Order: sequence, then C-alpha cells, then structure tokens
Amino acid sequence: MTKDVIALTRQLPDPRALAAALLSGGPDLRLRTLGEGAVVQLADDQGHPLVSIESPMLLAVPHEAQRLLGVHVDRLGESVWWTEVRARVATEQAQRLAAVAAGRLVAVLGGVLWPASAAEEGIGVVDAIGVQAPPPPHPEQPAVDVLTDAAAVLFQDRPVLALSSWLGNALLSAAAEDREIQVVTPPHTLLTLPARLALTQAHGRWVVREEDGSYYDGLTGAVLRWQQDSFSPLPAASRGMGGADTAAAFAPVPNPEERQLLLSLRTCHRADEHLLLGGALETAWQHLTGAAPAAWGTAEPAGLPWSRRNLTDFARERAPRPTRLVVTGAPERPAVAAVHILRTPDGVEEDITLGIGYGRGESPPYGRLASLADDLASHHRLRSALFHVRTGRRDVNAPASFETPPIPLALALGAEEAQRAADARRDVVPLPEPPRAIGARHRPGRYFSLGGVDSPSNWETLRSLLAHLRNQDA
Repeated sequence: MTKDVIALTRQLPDPRALAAALLSGGPDLRLRTLGEGAVVQLADDQGHPLVSIESPMLLAVPHEAQRLLGVHVDRLGESVWWTEVRARVATEQAQRLAAVAAGRLVAVLGGVLWPASAAEEGIGVVDAIGVQAPPPPHPEQPAVDVLTDAAAVLFQDRPVLALSSWLGNALLSAAAEDREIQVVTPPHTLLTLPARLALTQAHGRWVVREEDGSYYDGLTGAVLRWQQDSFSPLPAASRGMGGADTAAAFAPVPNPEERQLLLSLRTCHRADEHLLLGGALETAWQHLTGAAPAAWGTAEPAGLPWSRRNLTDFARERAPRPTRLVVTGAPERPAVAAVHILRTPDGVEEDITLGIGYGRGESPPYGRLASLADDLASHHRLRSALFHVRTGRRDVNAPASFETPPIPLALALGAEEAQRAADARRDVVPLPEPPRAIGARHRPGRYFSLGGVDSPSNWETLRSLLAHLRNQDA
C-alpha cells in the first residue's frame, strides 16, 4: 500500500530542493526520473522504488487544499505550492522516508505538512537498508501499486479521493493496456464528482476495505474479493446460504437536510479564431450560485484562477485531441464541474457535468432553471441540458454508502435539437404543461418541466418524453 504525504509550501520546490529533500532520508539511496522529469523517484541500491515525487503544482486558489485535505493554508499567502510524496510500499521505512522528504520541504520552504502526523514521523535519517520492496509493477506509472493482466490497482488513504494527475494518468494507462483500474480506500474516504465520473467512464472500480479486512464496491455495494488477479464480486456459491450480495456497510446514511443540484450540459460551437470556451459553464455558475467559477485545471486540485481565455488557449493547443478539465468554486458555495472539450465534424463540443451543494436552510434555486436554459439557448449554442436534484452531501462528494438516485427536474433542448423533434416544435408532448420556448424567437429551443422536486415519477415522465421526441412508442 502506498502512503501519501503532501507538502504545502510558500515557495516553489525547485529541482535542487526536491533532490535534497529526497536524499535527506539517507545516503544509501538513488535518484532517478520518470516521464521526462515529471516524477523524481528514490530507489534502493537494487533499483527498487521507495518514494516518488511529482512536479510541484501551483495552487493560485489555495482553498483547494481545504476542499481536498481539510487543511487551511490562508496564512501561507495568496498562492501555495502543492507537492505530493508517495511511498510505494507498505513498509515503515518507506512511509517514514516519504514523511522525511516532505517534512524537509516544509522546513526549508515554509508551509504545512499533510497529514499532520507525518511531522512526527519525518525526523532524522531513515535506514532503508534491507527494505523489502518489490520490483516496480509499472515503470511509467508510480501510482500503480499492483499490476496484473486484468487490473491496475491503486491504494489511497485520504479523506477525499480526487481526480489527481496520478489517478488520471493511471486511468489512461490502464485503458490503453486493456486493464481495469481499481482504487482501494478505507471506508471513510469520499469520492469527488470528477473522480466518480472518470472512474465510471473508464469502467473502473472503487474498492472499499473495511476494518475487518473485507471489501465491497463503493458505488454499488457489491461484496468483493481478490480472485486470481483482480477484485471482483463474490460468486453466489461462495456467499453461502442466505449470504448477502451487498455489503452491510453500504446501507444508506440518512441525510435529508443536504442536497445537490446536478446539471448535464452539451454545447456545440463553430470552430474559428474568435471562439471563447467556458461561457456556458460560467453562465450556469452565475445563475445558480451568484458567482463565477473560482479555479480550473486538468486535475484535482484545480490550481489555476478561472479564465475563459486561458482555458480556450489550452484546449486549442491540444486540438484535435480532446481536453478534460476540472472546474471548482469558492468554499462558501461548494460546486465542482467536469468538462470534456472535443473537436467534431460539427464544431467544438463542450460536455459539462456540474454539481452544486446545499445544506441546512439552503434551497436550490429551482426558479432559475428556466431562465438559465433560455440564456444558454440564446447565447451559448445549447444542444441539451438536463437538470437533476438529489439528497446528497453539501460538499458534492460521494460516500461509500448507498445514495438515493437523483430526480430529473427539467430537460432543455437548443434550437437544433428542437428542430429535429417535430412534436416538440408543435408543443404536443406527454407532459402536464406545454414546453416553454427558449432562445431566439425565430428559431427557438424548448424547455420541458418534468414535475415536482420530490417526485420519483419524474423518471417515467422523462422516459415517456424522450420516447415521444424520438418518434417511438412510449
């Protein structure tokens, strides 16, 4: 199992500082680099990896450390450097070596160490002689702890499992090699919205290890066991008479006072030199939270201040390759989005999933959904938007327990999609009330209200509506 230690520092840890931090653990260790210098690794005299350090990341929006680690770094200034140190093996020496390296960075550059307990471990020189470290399972993926023909397994012990650059790279590598990605965490770990979407899209598995050593799937509750070369659901024959296929720990946690408003949004723009991306997301953020997004990046933490121009320039440089981004909000209104930008024959598409959290005494702005849809159709080349609400954590993270499915509230179609659905233009739809026209008057889109906020029957209404618009029998 890996052990992560994170140094949050006022100053940039330059290559010399990183090397000094790693070698502060002792003289009988070797330095090497991976990924064209993006990762610095410390190995024993036989080449077995002990500790890896990724290139430091600038957090121009320091409250990302609070969102992902629960650490307040306001006293460090307006920007903070985030440096992750990973111990590759579950040995006391390697874990302490990671703490020594990260602690050295904090001591020299000023800052905060996470977890705080690492400060007590990271004192003095570590004797790494005789450490029983296995050969690296994946030479180009230091985040992967166990590699088999079927799976790439990562162990993470953090309060929040985010879509870090480590996890993102492991997902891409596993997909290219036709392996399933499996991330193992303790039961208290929460999953961010971007990490959940990425794991689901990659057909990966969130494996939760209980204190008694048993395992279950954090998204489905299925009882798991390590079988041959991966974690997989326990066969019925192995469960015994009356054995449950869902873990008892997956039972729902009552949470009626917190909610999440979810928006799935697609736009398509003409690809020209005047294109400025991010407008639809910024508009949705403004309508639903009263403020613009705070930060963006290619992974979590999202360390760059929100800028549509910089986001567009980044996506343009990557084209025609797709671009995946994470966007986050300010602490007072928890919100996070996953954005997929793709060049297609129709133009440049944005596929956006936005989640916004509300706590006790805070009501989601249901009354603004129609006006938001109208704004998106009028100014941001809306293709479609689907609004949901669910009972869920205010921080928009997912626990390793059952959550009630979201309830669809409304569907919006831009002008082009509405034109394809002739019955939508004639306002003949199986709904209690006719749709509203949104966007330009000469070529409007449509906004369909699906029912009450707490009505599970909205799902059947949505299915009937979609079947009708596709000219199928409902």
